[in-house]
Amino acid sequence: QVQLVESGGGLVQAGGSLRLSCVASGSIARINYAGWYRQAPGKQPELVATITISSTTIYADSVKGRFTISRDNAKNTVYLQMNSLEPEDTAVYYCHANVRSTVVRARDTDYWGQGTQVTVSS
Repeated sequence: QVQLVESGGGLVQAGGSLRLSCVASGSIARINYAGWYRQAPGKQPELVATITISSTTIYADSVKGRFTISRDNAKNTVYLQMNSLEPEDTAVYYCHANVRSTVVRARDTDYWGQGTQVTVSS
């Protein structure tokens, strides 16, 4: 089994910064790819950023130039550095990871964290 635990959310003023962390634990051989999603009240979930095993990244247009996704393979951790935060960034942020298990012949599996609240005040 694999667990993803997010941290780093909180309340920040517009223009401020936060760094989210997503730590994966369990029977992990490697994280194939990972990403951050968010869901604001009354809105559909949306992709914020993804990162592949080779660290290729993709960003939503709304966060390009402000957010940076990165990974530390040795720590099985994915980060989301969020700068120049705007009230529109207020949402619950979820970490996703596609994980290769150490269990022989186990399939690569998708996992989700429990979410962390980010609130940006104007």
